[in-house]
Amino acid sequence: MTDLENDRLLRALERKPVDRTPVWMMRQAGRYLPEYRRVREQAGSFVNLMRNPDLACEVTLQPLERFRLDAAILFSDILTIPDAMGLGLHFAPGEGPRFEHPVRDRAAIRKLARPDMEAELGYVFEAVRRIRSALDGRVPLIGFAGSPWTLATYMVEGGSSKDFARIKGLAWDEPATLDELMAVLSDSLIDYLNAQIESGAQAIQIFDTWGGVLTPAHYRRFSLDPMQRILDGLIRERDGRRVPVILFTKAGGARLKALADTGCEAVGVDWTVDLASARELVADRVALQGNLDPAALLASPERIRAAVADVLESYGKGPGHVFNLGHGITPAVPPEHAGAMIDAVHELSPAMHE
Repeated sequence: MTDLENDRLLRALERKPVDRTPVWMMRQAGRYLPEYRRVREQAGSFVNLMRNPDLACEVTLQPLERFRLDAAILFSDILTIPDAMGLGLHFAPGEGPRFEHPVRDRAAIRKLARPDMEAELGYVFEAVRRIRSALDGRVPLIGFAGSPWTLATYMVEGGSSKDFARIKGLAWDEPATLDELMAVLSDSLIDYLNAQIESGAQAIQIFDTWGGVLTPAHYRRFSLDPMQRILDGLIRERDGRRVPVILFTKAGGARLKALADTGCEAVGVDWTVDLASARELVADRVALQGNLDPAALLASPERIRAAVADVLESYGKGPGHVFNLGHGITPAVPPEHAGAMIDAVHELSPAMHE
């Protein structure tokens, strides 16, 4: 078993006792940190930054130098897989990610192939190895990927979308074609996440950012079932220890029970759901992660502390809670406000574990 100085996150994800609630933040290495902005400027672009293992390692560690966090999360992007499929990823100023070659019909989808992991994505796994080495057992490292449905939205739409008209039209008019896309993405993500685990990732999160836009039937077919396929194909033990998996569907409050049924260790909860209700829905079968509204970090430190107390009280006593935001931290948040949240978790959460 790999020794860790701080294994609170892994213990909490398995619903084992801890002395306080572990805390990390989605997008914790990001634009709210001036040191991150300096490195991104040095890299020249976001894509250059994520493809440089040394710089990816540097920015992954930056939050841990500032804050008393219980995990590091790999600095990368959810769109590495479609990028490796040759779709021409680039980031347009003010528009977010764009693909030069979107896939919008059966012929384009059938041309897609599972990427060669080392040849096309070796920079990700080298970053994982360097981060693990630099952490030296300080805290666990979380690897991640986007869900097949979420990746497909960008691939079909060509970038970000407000109404998902093209891919939802495909789901209604040609569901079998969309099934083919889900299959190639699911199998590619199994390879990708297993390579992260083999390189040193000690927990995995799957970000289903856009699953909440689907009807219940389409959610099961195009989001939940592909994630189940991934879970069934993942390495679940490494170095004598369980590799826990967190599933997070944004705006997925109605899907929490179905997510818990997959066999994952934890379910992410956004800020629109009360944790007490979420805990009742999953019947304590899985850990829960969340769920402070990211906008709360724009408030005063005093109000942040009160908001942290509310989240902790909502979950209640006992194991199985990982404190996090309900989505990623936003660029406008002052770093000291993030620190106030983390300090409040350290101070207030031991009472929940007595």
